[in-house]
Amino acid sequence: MPSPAITSWWALGVLYQIYPRSFQDADGDGVGDLKGIIARLPYLVDLGVDAIWLSPIFPSPMADFGYDIADYVGIDPLFGTMDDFDALVAAAHGAGLKLILDLVPNHTSDQHPWFIESRSSRDNPKRDWYLWRDPAPDGGPPNNWLSEFGGSGWQYDERTQQYHYHAFLAQQPDLNWRNPDVRAAVYQVMRFWLRKGVDGFRVDVIWHLIKDDQFRDNPPNPDFRPGMPPHAALHPVYSADRPETLQVVAEMRRVIDEFDARVLIGEIYLPIERLVAYYGEGLAGAQLPFNFALLSAPWHARTLAALIERYEAALPPGAWPNWVLGNHDRPRVASRVGPAQARVAAMLLLTLRGTPTMYYGDEIGMQQVPIAPDQVRDPFEKNVPGIGVGRDGCRTPMQWDATEHAGFSSAEPWLPLAADSAQENVANLNPDAQSILNLYRALIALRKRLPQLAHGDYAPLAADGDLLLYRRHDAEGSVLIALNLGAEPVSVVSETIGLDGEILLSTAMDRGGERVGSELSLRGHEGVIVGPAPDDVV
Repeated sequence: MPSPAITSWWALGVLYQIYPRSFQDADGDGVGDLKGIIARLPYLVDLGVDAIWLSPIFPSPMADFGYDIADYVGIDPLFGTMDDFDALVAAAHGAGLKLILDLVPNHTSDQHPWFIESRSSRDNPKRDWYLWRDPAPDGGPPNNWLSEFGGSGWQYDERTQQYHYHAFLAQQPDLNWRNPDVRAAVYQVMRFWLRKGVDGFRVDVIWHLIKDDQFRDNPPNPDFRPGMPPHAALHPVYSADRPETLQVVAEMRRVIDEFDARVLIGEIYLPIERLVAYYGEGLAGAQLPFNFALLSAPWHARTLAALIERYEAALPPGAWPNWVLGNHDRPRVASRVGPAQARVAAMLLLTLRGTPTMYYGDEIGMQQVPIAPDQVRDPFEKNVPGIGVGRDGCRTPMQWDATEHAGFSSAEPWLPLAADSAQENVANLNPDAQSILNLYRALIALRKRLPQLAHGDYAPLAADGDLLLYRRHDAEGSVLIALNLGAEPVSVVSETIGLDGEILLSTAMDRGGERVGSELSLRGHEGVIVGPAPDDVV
């Protein structure tokens, strides 16, 4: 019998991240909204995904585009109303889609009522809801902690003559998660949305929640080099990934478990060996601590093979893996690995063991859009310009068709469109049987049809050079995945593969049904899935 995890929707499904500002604008203001998402649900159903995750849609001054929340239980008018949200939940569920919200519990906006109270005086009841400290003896910041967005992590408040800590923007003060009242308040926020039918949360920077209770200085990073983000000059051993964080994650999971069939996903940029700790003791933590290894790994077959094996080996017994190929913080995969390898990357993502998370637009090969200095919106790029940390280029509007503004809006979009949006868009790629869009559809459909791809074991196969080989198998049989991460053709003798069958799918979409004889040959930048003929699949 499969384990409970393997029967869960979040284990068997494909997740799809929507950046709401950029998906579909229904009211003509150049910014995407909830009604726009509702209008595009048929597209997502046709694509075959199972759940959508929305970046924040709560009331916000938008200093960090919604990751600075001023009200945890409202909807920003930019995106619509609570009625619009309720309609989205109903429409998504009616279409067979789950809906996941972004929860941002590490920090609030400085416009949140909690912080306004906390800042009002040193003896306010909510003073301890945030991290306030006296200046150092020289009057400067209390310690050397740095902001991820550049500069000190401490902001001086003239009125109360103390500093508050902010891991990101000064307008995003960190909550004090050692305070039980803070925990209780955020857990009530979670229950509010879960009662509304939300199917779970992706928890922003979950590894940041607890800070050192002694506020000790972070040690220097000996590997820091010019050109790296300034905050990388220190190892954040006292300001992030503290051991007590796992207790908080377990508490969040208990809130999730008060409701049926919900999921807790953690955003965690940590080495694999630390990442897997967030599954929790007895798997009572996050069901899916996000595995971002593919976002930064060198795109070489041997490197990826070693990475996959290392991750598989590090997973706690019974833990369910997951993989992410793109998100709103990192450059587009088609730009990282090139358009040809983007197809191979799609096959990798959707055939590895574990839950795959897609990023909107990757299925049509959207690339990183160059952003002119006068078009920059991202505060990270504004604070630390010129070293490539800007995130605007991966957040540009979805390319739906060849009309003005790519079918995204009737108005000028909030970010510029890609130069190729008139060619590379859903309307143009839909009728092209060999398009990357139809490759994604075929991969998702095959994943649903073959139990080996949905929940089979992962077995690496020996390979050299640019060839990445592995098998997904269960008691019913095996499926082979062969990926050529290079530009030159490669071949492998079928005896060494140990699998007879036919090509079920090629990244080129032109070899379905081809029998595998004594040798399996791959063109440059090609991946194939080989398995039993469809009629033989139970």
